[in-house]
Amino acid sequence: MHSDLRDQADDPRPGRIRFVLVEPSLSANIGATARAMKTMGLTRLALVQPRQRPDAEAIACASGADDLLATAAIHDDLVGALAGCRLVIGSSARPRSVQWPQVDPRACARLLCDEARQGDVALLLGRERSGLSNEELARCHYLVQIPANPAFSSLNVAAAAQVFAYEVRQALLAPVEPAEAAGGTISEVYESPLATAEEMEGFFTHLAAVLVNIGYADPVQSRRLQRRLRRLFNRARPDRTEINILRGILRAAADHRPQRTPTA
Repeated sequence: MHSDLRDQADDPRPGRIRFVLVEPSLSANIGATARAMKTMGLTRLALVQPRQRPDAEAIACASGADDLLATAAIHDDLVGALAGCRLVIGSSARPRSVQWPQVDPRACARLLCDEARQGDVALLLGRERSGLSNEELARCHYLVQIPANPAFSSLNVAAAAQVFAYEVRQALLAPVEPAEAAGGTISEVYESPLATAEEMEGFFTHLAAVLVNIGYADPVQSRRLQRRLRRLFNRARPDRTEINILRGILRAAADHRPQRTPTA
């Protein structure tokens, strides 16, 4: 076997990269996404609340990738779909009120492949009609946009998946840089593993509750604040030890809230 092919066969990264379809409504898109993934050597398909499970139409559109449909993980919510992921990138085709760090498909693929050296990662693809909600995008470290024709930028979900899968394939096949060969990836400067998606969600839930408890945030009108705080901490990429420190600070703040000094 050619050494390059042998190295690719031993590469664990393709099995750590999840494509997550959020509430897909068309079976054809599920099948076509599976086909797009398999042609590029990717196998981890996850579905969040699909209108229906993969059926005969999905199998037909998969064109031989029905094994991916058979092993697709089906989740009731996004939390389950992202469990264990150290990096989450969400696709978005429209402007957002809160700006998030953005990358193009090629940079997205490099990020996914680099982080997959250490653990699971995910790419989120939204609903056919409305894409991902702001709340769902707030769970992402980056947003990715395909630079399509501004006058006609609407892409089918499966077509978008093909673009991303191709870029991931190219990133996987790219020569390993000397620093990477020596293990010198950015993620390895951390003393402990990066916090997973569910660990970050636990922190954000805790943070929101404490901010309300100490009177800093309004429980009803703080959604925009929460999105900005998510952006801040997702950009920081805290590891598990750092998340535990932050949650310890939150517990101390909640338990030792100083009494307000009466004014004369």
